[in-house]
Amino acid sequence: MSYTVSSNSVEPNPGSMIQEERRSTSFNVQKMFEFLEGSKQKAVDTLSIMQQLERDPILRTSLRYYEYGTEKHREETAAKISRMAQYIEKDAPDMQTFQNRLNLIAVVDPQLGTRIGVHLGLFLGAIRGNGTDNQFNYWAFERGAAYIKGIYGCFAMTELAHGSNVAALETTATYNRKRKSFIINTPHVGATKWWIGGAAHSATHTACFARLKVDGKDYGVKVFVVPLRDTAHMLQPGIALGDIGEKMGRNGIDNGWIQFSNVEIPKEYMLSKFATISDDGEVIEPPLAQLAYSALLGGRVTMVTDSFRTSERFITIALRYSVGRRQFKQGKAASNNKKMPQSESQIIDHPLHQHRLLPLLAWTYAMGIASNQIQSDYKATLSMLESGVRTQDMKVLGVAIKKLKQLFADSASLKSTCTWKCLQLIEECRQACGGHGYSAYSGFGKGYADHAVQCTWEGDNDILAQNAGRITVQQVAKMLKTDMKPTGNFSFLAGKSKIGHTIDAEDISDLSKLLLALETLICRLSSNCLDLLSKNEQNWDSISTEKKSLSHLYAIQYMLSKGIQRLTEMRQSNNGGINTPIKLLLSLFALSGIKEYADVFLQFDVLSTQTYAKLKERIGTLCLEIRPMVIGMTDSFKFSDFFINSVLGCYNGDIYNDYWKAVNSLNDAFDTKAPYSHDLEAMLKRPTVAQRENFEKGSKVLQKLSN
Repeated sequence: MSYTVSSNSVEPNPGSMIQEERRSTSFNVQKMFEFLEGSKQKAVDTLSIMQQLERDPILRTSLRYYEYGTEKHREETAAKISRMAQYIEKDAPDMQTFQNRLNLIAVVDPQLGTRIGVHLGLFLGAIRGNGTDNQFNYWAFERGAAYIKGIYGCFAMTELAHGSNVAALETTATYNRKRKSFIINTPHVGATKWWIGGAAHSATHTACFARLKVDGKDYGVKVFVVPLRDTAHMLQPGIALGDIGEKMGRNGIDNGWIQFSNVEIPKEYMLSKFATISDDGEVIEPPLAQLAYSALLGGRVTMVTDSFRTSERFITIALRYSVGRRQFKQGKAASNNKKMPQSESQIIDHPLHQHRLLPLLAWTYAMGIASNQIQSDYKATLSMLESGVRTQDMKVLGVAIKKLKQLFADSASLKSTCTWKCLQLIEECRQACGGHGYSAYSGFGKGYADHAVQCTWEGDNDILAQNAGRITVQQVAKMLKTDMKPTGNFSFLAGKSKIGHTIDAEDISDLSKLLLALETLICRLSSNCLDLLSKNEQNWDSISTEKKSLSHLYAIQYMLSKGIQRLTEMRQSNNGGINTPIKLLLSLFALSGIKEYADVFLQFDVLSTQTYAKLKERIGTLCLEIRPMVIGMTDSFKFSDFFINSVLGCYNGDIYNDYWKAVNSLNDAFDTKAPYSHDLEAMLKRPTVAQRENFEKGSKVLQKLSN
C-alpha cells in the first residue's frame, strides 16, 4: 500500500514558535525569577536545590508515574522518603533549606511532600508548638524524629465524626493518679481517628488530640504523644489501625484509621507548653490556651506556597501548549479559509483563550508574592511567640499574640483563596489544552486529583473563609465602637467606610486606585454585615456568604497591596526591565478579582455599570499586552522538564513528537490483541437470535404446533 502526501503539506513545528517567542522576551528572565523567589540569594538557593532533586536517580519521577497503582506508588514513595531523610541530615541544622527542598519536590510528587510534611510539619510541629523545650529536644533530637530516624510520626487529630470542630473531638485521655499515667480510649466508632496520613503502615508514634479528663472533669482537647508500633514495627497493645482505602488522589500516602483501647502512656507524654498536670492530678492552664493551636498555622502557610508552585507548573504547561499549537484562522476570513493548516492561528492568539489563561498567570504571580510575605510573617511570629513563652516576657508575648491573631486571619484567607484558585487553574488549563489535556501524560488529571484535598485538609476552606471574614467584620465593629484604629494588615480599614469612593474609568489603570476600591468595598460589606447581624439577633450564620466573600476580597487586597509594595521597593534598582511586566500582571490580577465580585462592587456603589464596561475592555487590552511575554513569564519559574513532567509542556516545545514518543515508549505498539479480546471476538461471532433459541420460534415449528 502506498500513501500520497500533499506537496504543500507542512509538518507542524510548535517548538520553533516557542523558541522564537523565547528569543524575543523583552525582560531579564533571571531578574524575574529573583523577584518571584524573593531575593537574589533565594533564587540561587532554589536553583541549587532544583538541580540536586533533578539529578537524584531515586527521586526521579517519569511519565510512568501516571500509570502506577496504589501499591507501586507507596513502594516508590517509601524509597523516596528514605532518600529525603538523608537530605535532612545534609541540610541540618538549617531546616529552612530542607523545607524549601520539600516544597519543590512536592511540585512533581505531592504525595511524597505530604508523607514527609505530616511527620515534620504536623507531628513534630505539634510537639514543637505544644511541648516544652525538654519535650521537643527529647522527641526531635534524642529520639531522632527531626531526621526521620528512630521515629516516624503521624498526626491524629481528625476523627470519623469530627474534623473542623477540633474542640468537639471525642477521643479521651483519662489521668490515672495512682500510676501517674494517661489511659487513651476511643469511646465509640465516631471517635475513631480517620484520614491519618502514615498511620496504616508507616508511623511508629502519633501526636494524638484527646480530651483530658481528671476525676470525671473534662479539661478540653490536649495533645499527647502515643507510641503505635514497637521497634519490630509491631502494633503496641491496645492499638488497632488499618488503611482507609483508595482515595481520589495521593494514593502514595497510607492514610489510616486508629482506635485506642485502654492504651497507657506516661504522664510526661502530654505536651505541656501551655497546660500542665501535677502528679496528684491538678491541671494548670494558662489564660491563653488558644496558643496551643499556633502550630497548626504552619500547614496553612505552606499550602499558600504549594498553591503558588503548583500553579507555576500547570500554567506553564497550558501556555507553552497554547503558543505551540495552531487551530483555526482568526479574523473575518476565517470561515472562508481554504489554506493549509499552517495558516491557522496559535490558539493563544484567540481572545477567549487569552481571557481564560492570562488572568490565571497573573494570579500565579500574585500568589508568589503572597507566599513570600506570609512565610516571612510566620517565621517571625513563631520565633517571637516561642521567645515570649520561654522567657515569660509579657510585653513580647503580648506583641506576639497580636501578630498571631493577624497571622490566623491572613493564613485562613490566603489558604482558602489560593487552594481554591489553584484547583480552578488546573482544570481550566486542562480544558484549554483540549482533548490532549485529558491524557494522563499531560499531568493535569493526577495534578487535579492530588491538589483537590488542599481545599479540605488543614482547615476546610469554607470554614476557614468564614472565620477570616468574621475577623474582618469584628475589626470594623471594634473600630466603630471604640474609635480604635485597626493595626497590622487591617490598618487599611480605618476610615474607608466613610469614603464615598467609586472607581472611575480613569482609575482602572491605576493600581493604587484599584487597591483603594477593594479596601472600600471590604469596609462597606463589613458594615453591611453588622447591620444584618443586628437584624438577625447577632446570628453569624445569617451572613455566611458575606463572610466568605470578605475572606476572598481580603486575600485579593493582601496580594495586591504586597505586590504594589514590592513594585515600589524595586523601582530604583537595576531590575532588567521587569517593572512593566509585573505592573501589567498586577493590574490584570486586580481587575480580574474585581470582575469576579462585580455584583458586590455594583451593589455597594464602588463600581458603576459604565466603568464595569470599561474594566472589561481594559482586561482585554492587558491580555494583548501580556500575550507576547507569556513564554518569558513562564520561563521565569525556572522549572525544568523534571518538574513539569508533561508531554504538553516540555521546554523544547516539541509537543507532538514528545507526545508521540511517550505514547509509543510506554505502550507496546505491537500488543494489539488484549487478554480480554476473546470476549469481544465471541460477541462479534455470536449466533443469530434464532440460532441461539434453536429455531424454536420459527415458522416451521409454529406451523407444526398449530396442527
